[in-house]
Amino acid sequence: MTQESTSVLSRPLIAVAVGLAVLLAAGVAALGLVLGTSSTPPSDEAGRSGPLALVTVDAPAAASPECTTLVDKLPVGLPSGKDMLPRREIASPAPVGAVAWGDAQHDPVVLRCGLNRPSELSPTSELRVISDVTWLVVDGSGAATWYVVDRPVYVALTVPGDAGTGPLQDVSTTIRDLLPKAPVKTTP
Repeated sequence: MTQESTSVLSRPLIAVAVGLAVLLAAGVAALGLVLGTSSTPPSDEAGRSGPLALVTVDAPAAASPECTTLVDKLPVGLPSGKDMLPRREIASPAPVGAVAWGDAQHDPVVLRCGLNRPSELSPTSELRVISDVTWLVVDGSGAATWYVVDRPVYVALTVPGDAGTGPLQDVSTTIRDLLPKAPVKTTP
């Protein structure tokens, strides 16, 4: 008889143990679903929203009338492939003569006006003309910085590699229409 009572007691205990295990698994799965739909952006979007922090660089002509006019007249949006990048707020203290565009899906495009002559500019530099504006391109990791070298102030436009040519074309047109041409100074 003892064998029968042991097996009778074991069945309810086993059923409770299995039931608790199923409930625990369901609870963990539900918790994963709830936490998985949080509004935290994936790591590749981190830093793509909110004010953009820019380091200060030497830009002695950033407050010049040419840079002030250019910054005021730059487009509020720049094309990037099929998308339009809106102007992006720059974190305080914002450098004078700096403008940025971007959103949560795109790395920022950054313009700086009034910089020193780029050290990469030499008599043998390969220059490119876009919308009658002469540029020097300096390739970087995942982005390129384009320097305007034929205007009264140096302007740099840093463009992510996946942005296409839209930002460069729109900024070139604005610069062409606002800033007079100047000779390219390939030596310091």
